[in-house]
Amino acid sequence: MRIGEKGGLRPGTRQMRDAFGEALLEAARADPRIVALDGDLSSSTGMAGMRKELPMRFFNMGIAEANLVGVSAGLAANGFIPFVGSLPSFLLPNAYDQLRLQVAIAGLNVKLLGSHAGISTGREGPTSMSIEDLALVGGLPTFSILVPSDEHSMAAAVKAAAAHGGPVYIRSSRGEFPQVYGERPCAVAVGKANLLRQGADVLGGFGADVTIVACGLMTGAALDAAAELAGEGIQARVLDMLSVKPIDRDAVTAAARETGALVTAEEHLVRGGLGAAVSQVAAETCPVPMRFIGIHDTYLESASVEELMARHHLTAGDIAEAAREAIRAKRKG
Repeated sequence: MRIGEKGGLRPGTRQMRDAFGEALLEAARADPRIVALDGDLSSSTGMAGMRKELPMRFFNMGIAEANLVGVSAGLAANGFIPFVGSLPSFLLPNAYDQLRLQVAIAGLNVKLLGSHAGISTGREGPTSMSIEDLALVGGLPTFSILVPSDEHSMAAAVKAAAAHGGPVYIRSSRGEFPQVYGERPCAVAVGKANLLRQGADVLGGFGADVTIVACGLMTGAALDAAAELAGEGIQARVLDMLSVKPIDRDAVTAAARETGALVTAEEHLVRGGLGAAVSQVAAETCPVPMRFIGIHDTYLESASVEELMARHHLTAGDIAEAAREAIRAKRKG
């Protein structure tokens, strides 16, 4: 079963990188300050449209990530809004010093695209996967992190990043995601989550039993899990945590208080990612039973995305079982 089928989502029509490229070009047409800096990967990241239509605002810096970030910092310091495109498995390890010293400390208006993030490069093996990127960027003060969950939220994330005054990391993936937002407009704001499913029996007056907080590829899987649970009479609220940093503290706190149990779902290491951020808020404001769906302190082998999700317990069924466990823990408490 494909992600999104049980939750009634339509399949995606564009790869996430293509959605990014189209949104970037649209933003650049509207704002002459926007420029694109590429690490010799424009066909892979979706920046090829900028290269073709606005060549004077497109710079191929070659396979030299430290220089790529350094030049972007210089452009941002002079009033431009640079979008830097690369694979996070290349960009973050190779240019972390520049990101810290030249971008984060100064709080410069640089936007990073981490294309092919998470497990989307599955068959290319662990060296090309970026399962640590949220932790790495999250460790840089002044950086915000946006994780779109479909092609429509990707377009909105690019717009939000361009409007935000400060460094932003946008996490993208290679393939298509199910259409979480369908054709309707999607609002993306730094520091805000989107409520996708209330999970309450409005007529009966009963609230949701658990909240699933997901991001990126796992948002569609979370909606599938909620549909599976609903068939058992279990109501699950679903939050799309489009802004992983800063996280929506109000949404997490309300979910903990109103549903009494939380499950997080991400295609990232459970340490340093979405689960860590959600649990910190819950611990500070309203401690409740929690379960974490993610990658547990290991690098992944070469396989298809579907195979990796099954082997490492990232499926809708795994999310549903984690929700059942959290509910059982809540009832025991």
